[in-house]
Amino acid sequence: MTLEGIKAAVDAGNRVHWVNSGYVVTRDGLGQYLITFTRNGSAIGLTSRDGTRLNGEPDEFFIKESAEVQHEVF
Repeated sequence: MTLEGIKAAVDAGNRVHWVNSGYVVTRDGLGQYLITFTRNGSAIGLTSRDGTRLNGEPDEFFIKESAEVQHEVF
């Protein structure tokens, strides 16, 4: 995902992850985009301080699809 794509997905309410589902990209009350490790709340910025470089490779970010509902057939 591109930086712009990640921000757009987060702003649209999608749950964006980095590397695995334990890392979630969020936007805080100051408008900063953060990568947060859900187990302990540790966070880093989504980008370098100047906002030009992702803190991760673009292909490591993904939107987790919700589990499909399975219906039993009797």
